[in-house]
Amino acid sequence: MAQKTGAKNSSGPAFTDDERAAMKERSQELKKDARRSPATAAADGTQDVLDKIAAMAEPDRKMAERIHAIVTDSAPGLTPRTWYGMPAYAKGKDVILFFQDAAKFKARYSTLGFSDKAALCQNTTAVDRLHSRPTAVVGGSPG
Repeated sequence: MAQKTGAKNSSGPAFTDDERAAMKERSQELKKDARRSPATAAADGTQDVLDKIAAMAEPDRKMAERIHAIVTDSAPGLTPRTWYGMPAYAKGKDVILFFQDAAKFKARYSTLGFSDKAALCQNTTAVDRLHSRPTAVVGGSPG
């Protein structure tokens, strides 16, 4: 786990060095996005993602390359971009999914994450799905 630094306050512990670095990367991404031409934004975002993937260690690099290929082939409406220094894919300005390599926050495993904007289930939000009762369906459809 990453080392916590800084003073603690009553609302909880301070951010880790890794979390601070991710926030700094996000700030730089926003500044870079503001300077980009709309005509080249998609190509620039794709190059940023490819650069982040190239900087990853194996086996995360291979996984990220495969995820990038699957997402760009299967969901051409999503735009590659970085998000907190991670490869991500957005619809408009909303990040839909991201890949967090294990080294990003010194985790044991890498993560493929979906934002609540992904709308994986029709007509429900992530909060709705969390509060619904679980349903197990074996060999059929829910009734």
